[in-house]
Amino acid sequence: MAACSSLLFPLLLVLLTFSDSSVEVHGLGVGINYGQIANNLPSPTRVSHLLRSLNISRVKLYDADPNVLVAFSNTNVDFIIGLGNEYLQNMTDPIKAQTWVQQRVQPYLTRTRITCITVGNEVSVTTAHSLDILSVSFPPSAGAFRQDIGEYLHGILNFHAQVKSPFLINAYPYFAYKDSPNEVPLDYVLFQPNQGTMDPFTNLKYDNMLYAQVDAVYSAIKAIGHTDIEVRVSETGWPSKGDENEVGATPENAGLYNGNLFKRVEQRQGTPAKPNVPIDIYVFALFNENLKTGPASERNYGLFYPDGTLVYNIGVQGYLPELIYSSATKNNGFLVCSLLILAMTYLIFS
Repeated sequence: MAACSSLLFPLLLVLLTFSDSSVEVHGLGVGINYGQIANNLPSPTRVSHLLRSLNISRVKLYDADPNVLVAFSNTNVDFIIGLGNEYLQNMTDPIKAQTWVQQRVQPYLTRTRITCITVGNEVSVTTAHSLDILSVSFPPSAGAFRQDIGEYLHGILNFHAQVKSPFLINAYPYFAYKDSPNEVPLDYVLFQPNQGTMDPFTNLKYDNMLYAQVDAVYSAIKAIGHTDIEVRVSETGWPSKGDENEVGATPENAGLYNGNLFKRVEQRQGTPAKPNVPIDIYVFALFNENLKTGPASERNYGLFYPDGTLVYNIGVQGYLPELIYSSATKNNGFLVCSLLILAMTYLIFS
């Protein structure tokens, strides 16, 4: 745990000295997670057209893919980019951290709007965080961080307060329902009409689990001394398909969860504990990703199939441009094949 904490801060210091704007998210509304663990996805250029047709102007990546950043040049789309978990150990060296920023961030800033950098994903105390960092999540006002990571979160939260950056969490009410379908009301997790739950200490009523989870994180942050840090949901979603033991993973439930969530965001709702702070959310995910490991649900969180058709109806319709094969492209292909044949012939007979 100490190693994870020490590898995080050199990069945070680099980001701070690099530019305050590089670690702050701007704007409200639904964002989208653009994962790429698949071998059948459309090109980033085509994805750019799809997202613009959907009026989605905020995208979160899990890396700093130059192909994506170039494809979205001059599009006014705000990007969260990520330092992959595989790079974290190298970030113990401030020079390597500075080099990463110079090579993966600075070249794209003039044309692509990079507004936030995440440092890892759900690894110990790095960002973005899973809800496993909480030891208590209900009632929301009793939210508390796990004791074994509390001292490390102090430093991270101090950094967020210093540069006015948000605390990012990945929150999935689906997991709570899947694990206890007989105890967790389905309507409560799907934003459907329901009796809700009451926080006995604040008398605040919650009609959905996601808002309760967000307020639990606010309470945990407050418990260790901060009231000036905004909590934002960097991932949430619902799978449209799962294994036999993955209760509730259906297109109908996924459509209700994300469709109702979109409506809440459009209404600029805040949580019961933060009613004047519209909740900021990135939905997971843009596409089904066929190479993800784990249970079937992991490959079925997408709003879209790779061909651009919707997995289920959520009241929107996007446009993914068709692939265009020009005669020049075909001729180039024939030329490459001819050169390869000539090269192989030379190697065989020389």
